[in-house]
Amino acid sequence: MPGYELFGPEERKHVNDVLETGIMMRYGFDGPRKGVWKAKELEAAINKTFGSKYSQLVSSGTAALTTAMSALGIGYGDEVIMPSFTFVASFEAVLSVGATPILVDIDDTLTLDPEAVRKAITPQTKCVMPVHMCGSMADIDALHQICKEHNLIFLEDACQSIGATYKGKCVGTIGDAGTFSFDFVKTMTCAEGGVVMTNREDVYINSDGFSDHGHDHKGVDRGADLHPFIGYNYRISELHAAVGLAQIQKLDKFLAIQRRTHSMLKATLQQVPEISFRRIPDPVGDSCTFISWFLPTEEITRAVVAELKAQGILPGNFYWFDNNWHYIRKWEHLKTAATLNALHPELKAAVIQQATKDFPASDAIMSRCICTSISLTWTDEQIKEKGDKIVAAVKKVLSKQQVSA
Repeated sequence: MPGYELFGPEERKHVNDVLETGIMMRYGFDGPRKGVWKAKELEAAINKTFGSKYSQLVSSGTAALTTAMSALGIGYGDEVIMPSFTFVASFEAVLSVGATPILVDIDDTLTLDPEAVRKAITPQTKCVMPVHMCGSMADIDALHQICKEHNLIFLEDACQSIGATYKGKCVGTIGDAGTFSFDFVKTMTCAEGGVVMTNREDVYINSDGFSDHGHDHKGVDRGADLHPFIGYNYRISELHAAVGLAQIQKLDKFLAIQRRTHSMLKATLQQVPEISFRRIPDPVGDSCTFISWFLPTEEITRAVVAELKAQGILPGNFYWFDNNWHYIRKWEHLKTAATLNALHPELKAAVIQQATKDFPASDAIMSRCICTSISLTWTDEQIKEKGDKIVAAVKKVLSKQQVSA
């Protein structure tokens, strides 16, 4: 990852198709666009590639989550169970529809712990939202079963796991709805963009209207469209869709490179007995955008991170425990519910209560975890060099630990 690493003539060709017509909006202008409909083409390609019945492109992964939640009727008074390890967009989307994010512990999959989900269910719970982090997937069977038992919505935030599968089905297409992000650093990119995928016609119709000011899109005259409900402007442009259309045609190539590189790098890291790896519920389905590995203690992990930094090889090796964007520990703005517009006092109090809870199980996992991103451009020699340097850094730290002990 990411797809921008292999940006080339295919993307330029699709973008130039749009530039030659001058019609960069995805709706209307039927005559001047001369049959060029990149967003429609990309939506059809998404359905075919990932196996969803419907898809609705939007302007970002965050917009996709907000649109999906609105289309599913999630809002005021509802609780959405989500993991303590995710990207900030996950809770931003929950708050944007007026619902309460209920943060719970993760397990060694780096995703929602099903038992923590069970314990968090209340009469206000409306939705369980697993986040398929760092290229892999949550324990989908267990979480889906919980949703069935309690009649809850199952919404997949698959923004970080494009191309991952679970028992033969693409993540993001298994629940009531799922989302991808196509931002600049995702496995396939539109530069900026996202999509809501669903097999439910009602969710698709709602997503289609909600993302375009509530337009019903039933007529041939956009100005005469009716508005069954209030919507917002989350449209994708034809230019962004054009980039994505080229990228999706390369996705199999991207995934093959990632999986091969991941396998080679893992084989090197496995030389160190003290290194273990995240649990993958379906190893065959890992998209392999990252290789996520653990060390025995937080102390050793921090020392390895420091050694990687000292040797100039820390970039690309992420210690999420100290990361501002991805783990609850550093979400100070959520812990204080710092918003520019006023939240309802009850919602603000609930947000603060959730964000300031202790997450000992998550801390025990994240404090020992390093995630190494997989580049699409590494040569075999570079893969070996990177793995050898990481192994050397780990062994150096471990030898110091043994001496001090």
